[in-house]
Amino acid sequence: MNQSSTESSPPPNPEKILIIEDEKALAEAVAYNLKKEGFDVHICADGREGLAKARSLLPEFILLDIMLPGMTGTEILRELKANKSTRDIPVIVVSAKSEESDQVVGFNLGAEDYVTKPFSVKVLVQKIRVLQRRVASAEDLGGQSGDALDHKGVKIDRVRHKAFLQGEEIDLTPTEFRLLEILLRNPGRAFSRNQLMTSAIGEGAIVLERTIDVHIKTLRRKLGNPDLIETVRGLGYRFLE
Repeated sequence: MNQSSTESSPPPNPEKILIIEDEKALAEAVAYNLKKEGFDVHICADGREGLAKARSLLPEFILLDIMLPGMTGTEILRELKANKSTRDIPVIVVSAKSEESDQVVGFNLGAEDYVTKPFSVKVLVQKIRVLQRRVASAEDLGGQSGDALDHKGVKIDRVRHKAFLQGEEIDLTPTEFRLLEILLRNPGRAFSRNQLMTSAIGEGAIVLERTIDVHIKTLRRKLGNPDLIETVRGLGYRFLE
């Protein structure tokens, strides 16, 4: 009996997921499935309450609706990414707004993924698992050792998770940081969009290739010099050698 009790007990420190969603039935269905997967799930139906909860709880992941009472998901995402204590929390946007322009806004604000309603709860859980594995192995990105990279005036400090341009810190989202690290670690090497998606977003992630294009466009703007990241026609991108 002791063995059975041990096997059915939850992990001692389950990862926390905050669901900010005002559709009660949907939030409860997602929460039920995530709890079965061993997560510690919290739900907020109001935007302002959700932002306050994110700041106090500091969950490992956030599922965020866009159309919320009190405060929109877009405003919440902007606030999360502007605060040092919450900026690195991976956010998956879950929204009925399915236009490409809406998704681009979400990614530009720092969302890790964008799921449109209606969706399969099982697929959403799989996306979270992919994101979980990627976060867990983040320090192995690039496959080489070294905590600092410096090339063409761009520097990355992996220990402090900071990026600099000519000595000035650059404000990057987690995905942008990983993309820059991969490219900067291998200047002159061409990476396909698929390789960049696998390394920066996660193997098995269900995303479109244009997702990488959006991230690269934003990264180029933040670097202030679009020529630093070259487009390899028909393939993907490389950092200037």
